[in-house]
Amino acid sequence: MEKTFSIIIPTLNEEITLEFTLNSIPISPSLEIIVVDGNSQDRTREIANTKTSQVYISPPGRARQMNLGAQKAQGKILLFLHADSLIPAGGLEAISKAMEDPHVIGGAFRLRINAAGWGYRLIAWGANLRTRLLGLPYGDQGIFIRRKIFQEMGGFQEIPLMEDIDLIRRMKKIGSLRILPQLILTSARRWEKEGLLYTTLRNWSLASLYLVGVSPYRLYNWYRPVR
Repeated sequence: MEKTFSIIIPTLNEEITLEFTLNSIPISPSLEIIVVDGNSQDRTREIANTKTSQVYISPPGRARQMNLGAQKAQGKILLFLHADSLIPAGGLEAISKAMEDPHVIGGAFRLRINAAGWGYRLIAWGANLRTRLLGLPYGDQGIFIRRKIFQEMGGFQEIPLMEDIDLIRRMKKIGSLRILPQLILTSARRWEKEGLLYTTLRNWSLASLYLVGVSPYRLYNWYRPVR
């Protein structure tokens, strides 16, 4: 049976979150789950193997890992999913409906952070406002794209940071994006570990600098991602 979806999850030491993410994916013969692991030192691959036979090992680097997953994919639509994000109920059906429009080449979900408190709600509100006004979703919002288009674009640039923004900017040049109303639920661990205000201001600053032309390699020297 031809696959409609290939859900690609890059991982690195994700034993705490991965099982929840995998359990959020509905079981269907029309989809495949591809986990590309960056040589984890915990139980990540063991957990992945309980849910899918397509578990691959790659040198670490989110862009490199997602490109490898896309090379292995058979689905008509690729969904790049972070290992700490949960697909919303009805999310795949919403993607399918959006992609019935031939002008739509991909898109993403709106964001919700899995934590209580006004600070997290404000961050999610800001992210969704940015997405609506600028058409610029980030990777934790579950970017999806037609596989043929992804291949024609050459996939993700294998840069150490901002690979999601780079992909979205290139996608917008060749077709329409659809931001779905469903909320993808992402972990609050980045903000919990490094602090709400610091993490938010740092991420905004780095993204802004990238958008005005600062090299992602230079930016990476100022940023150490929490995986």
